[in-house]
Amino acid sequence: MSHDDDARPIPQRGAPRPTGSGAPRRDGAGRGPGPDRASRPRPSGGVPEEHDSFLVDTRGRRPGAGASAGERSRTAPPPPPGRLRQAPRPTTPSGPPVRTRRRGVGLRRGLLLVLVVLLAYAGFIVYAPYHAWSTVARVNTTPTGARGATPAAGHVYLLVGSDSRAGLTAAQRKKLGTGTVAGQRTDSIILVYVPSGGGKSALISIPRDSYVPIPGHGSNKINAAYSFGGAPLLVRTVEQATDLRIDGYVEVGFGGFVGVVDSLGGVRICVPFAMNDHEAHINLAKGCQQLDGPTALGYVRARYSDPRGDIGRAARQRQFLGAIMAKVATPATVLVPTRWWDVTHSVAGGLTVGEDTSLMDAYRVAQALRGVSKDETLSLVVPLADINYQTSAGSSVKWDTARAKALFGMLRSGQPLTAPPAGTNGVPSGG
Repeated sequence: MSHDDDARPIPQRGAPRPTGSGAPRRDGAGRGPGPDRASRPRPSGGVPEEHDSFLVDTRGRRPGAGASAGERSRTAPPPPPGRLRQAPRPTTPSGPPVRTRRRGVGLRRGLLLVLVVLLAYAGFIVYAPYHAWSTVARVNTTPTGARGATPAAGHVYLLVGSDSRAGLTAAQRKKLGTGTVAGQRTDSIILVYVPSGGGKSALISIPRDSYVPIPGHGSNKINAAYSFGGAPLLVRTVEQATDLRIDGYVEVGFGGFVGVVDSLGGVRICVPFAMNDHEAHINLAKGCQQLDGPTALGYVRARYSDPRGDIGRAARQRQFLGAIMAKVATPATVLVPTRWWDVTHSVAGGLTVGEDTSLMDAYRVAQALRGVSKDETLSLVVPLADINYQTSAGSSVKWDTARAKALFGMLRSGQPLTAPPAGTNGVPSGG
């Protein structure tokens, strides 16, 4: 048996090295005979000897020394002493984190889509009235001569309901009971006061039979001014009678009333008493009910079925306009794209405005009308003295001069209106 086959002791860490002449020198000087470094036994467990960077296999051979290629490929050098090889980290992500990230991305995309849709619709809500405003008919309403005084804190607009038959076919005129009278007359005249400070807005009806001076035509019923000189002469007449400067002009025709109401799907009106008026083509029971376009038009035009005559009609006109504006502003109208488009363009199709009347002016008028149903706008009548005043123009309406001047003086000075001033309830004072 050769010495190579003898069992050799396994060196232990920290064990003393053999000394003497038989021990091999490590400094390279005077190397003597002795076993080769590679012939020293490998520590147990493959742990390298603390003071030696070479490894030996179980048969005392260095890797690659006399070993086959297969053995060399299977023998990999361990990491340097004091450093341990770490297990590689898994490169495949687990399932739940990926799904969480995907849900997060999907949620962000969904929120972004909702935001884009909301912004687009908000733009549409603004665009529809702007586009409709570009289609509104315009007329010169600037009066000649001296102008009224500008209110100290607010705006005054003239809102006119015209009985013009323009745009109505013969069948529509017959159905609506408008007749075939040539020319134009004012069916309603309303001052719209919008304060810029405190107080409430106000709708102040001017009875169309009011007997006032008409520049260049003597004294007559105020609606004659519209017949004589159209909107410019009417504006000048109102400014002269009230000493208030008119900031804008808005006119609504019969066809406009019908189209607006029908585009809204009707309006709810509380009829104060039973009304059977053949001339206005209506037969209404007392109480709150939904009115379509033709019926609503008859309701605001009726005179002979109202015991208060023209004063009662003025009150119904203010009520009706307030009901329209209140419904225009509801979510059921604004949030339905087709309805919002139809309503805004139907309103525009029934309007005629002054050349110097802006969209902001029209908005102020609409807000004042809307406030009637919410008790944010006062519904008034010019103070009256006599509703059967006999003149050369026939039975007319005479104003209570002192109270009327006091009312218009409050508007000029910007005094806030918090309650109806004296004499504005439509009841004649008899003075």
